[in-house]
Amino acid sequence: MGLLLPLVLCALAACCGAVSLPQQYPNPSPLLSRGCNNSDVLAVAGFALQDINNDRKDGYVLSLNRVNNVREHRQDGLGSLFYLTLDVLETDCHVLSRKAWKDCRVRSLHQSVYGQCKAMFYINKPGRVLYLPAFNCTLRPVSRRKIHRMCPDCPSPTDLSDPRVLEAATESLAKFNNEGTSKQYSLVKITRASSQWVFGPAYFVEYLVKESPCTKSQDSSCSYQSSESVPVGLCKGSLVQAREKLVSVTCDFFKSQAPAPGGENSAVNQEHASLPKVEDSQKKDTTHTDSPTKAVPRGSVQYLPDLDDEKPEDSQEKGPREAFPVQLDLTTNPQGETLDVSFLFLGPTEEKLVVLPFPKEEQHSAECPGPAQEAIPLVLPP
Repeated sequence: MGLLLPLVLCALAACCGAVSLPQQYPNPSPLLSRGCNNSDVLAVAGFALQDINNDRKDGYVLSLNRVNNVREHRQDGLGSLFYLTLDVLETDCHVLSRKAWKDCRVRSLHQSVYGQCKAMFYINKPGRVLYLPAFNCTLRPVSRRKIHRMCPDCPSPTDLSDPRVLEAATESLAKFNNEGTSKQYSLVKITRASSQWVFGPAYFVEYLVKESPCTKSQDSSCSYQSSESVPVGLCKGSLVQAREKLVSVTCDFFKSQAPAPGGENSAVNQEHASLPKVEDSQKKDTTHTDSPTKAVPRGSVQYLPDLDDEKPEDSQEKGPREAFPVQLDLTTNPQGETLDVSFLFLGPTEEKLVVLPFPKEEQHSAECPGPAQEAIPLVLPP
């Protein structure tokens, strides 16, 4: 009986040891934190923003204000996929000009449009590959109410459908046509308008123009070009109603949009490449005899209304936190899914990236956000 108790205790200890499993820890995230002011990160952000601008067909070129957040996902032997959150400002260059964002002027504070872009950007230095798989941007004009408090006499945004806005556009374009060469231009679309009291009501407009087959020597019976003609320039005009009408105009004509020479691997030279579908890891026939992969848009740009239009004046300072609902999710699978990028490489090779869900906003690096070019709170997303 004396030996029985120790044997029972040993058996219990063995049973407890058998069912006591080591604590399971989740696998660490493969997303690496990078500093938002790191020179390599700023270069990648610049490439990504240029491709965002190149992909767009409407609106104004966006400029980088700061890198808000960044994560790097190193791919096995294939380079890195960056997850970027960029705070941006609108410039005075139209996207059809194809100007680099660094060559464009950010708008004055009272005209500012600011926002945020989320982008995935793939870089493979040995293969000389730069590629923007997807992006999404949300923009908003600066608060009219706050600008008015700071500058009561600054021009205020005006409804594009105001007949006086159309008058300013047509009269300034007529001035340009009359003072220019024999080539004539016609109005395509008014893109911006504002008004101010100077010596009288003043209207400032920006608008796209296209070439007209008419010349100065032809009468008004000359037919306009077909609706398929594309804009060739952006004009900025003004009309001041004083004792006499004061009209001014300047036009910036776009350069040729012919693709630049270069290799097929360059993201700059692959502006029109479609985004392959995010698919599972099942191998695909390299002869591509199966049904073609569906293409989805690279991304989009959404415009929010002035914050003053969303909140009454008495709740402006006490209302909920301003939100920029920028979403970018090619997958919601926490384990990631694959993205076929074989078309970026020469030869019959098949290459796939692992794409993870876009990092949440609260997952900031200690070195983010980076310093802003325009550090004014009015134009920084929350």
